[in-house]
Amino acid sequence: VQLVESGGGLVQPGGSLRLSCAASGFTFSRYVMTWYRQAPGKERELVARIGSTGGITNYADSVKGRFTISRDNAKNTVYLQMNSLKPIDTALYYCNTMHYWGQGTQVTVSS
Repeated sequence: VQLVESGGGLVQPGGSLRLSCAASGFTFSRYVMTWYRQAPGKERELVARIGSTGGITNYADSVKGRFTISRDNAKNTVYLQMNSLKPIDTALYYCNTMHYWGQGTQVTVSS
């Protein structure tokens, strides 16, 4: 199993980013996919989760209304669209399924 995140970067407050996680080595369309994040000195926290067909999504309260998780089962990819970004969103963002993790992609929100 391999999970490869991309799309992170430096963005100003109020800006947007779209993270991608390309998955391989398993039947992607059968599994729940989750985005987590970890800020320096803080515990890793769940950001958003999406069911295998994309019909069910869950979000942390802190990102509801600003972030959208989606998936393309034909491309074995899960996305996280992040809008209205705030400095508090600065963290390393990880893709997860089962007990597998990607290497993370850094998101920094700063002026």
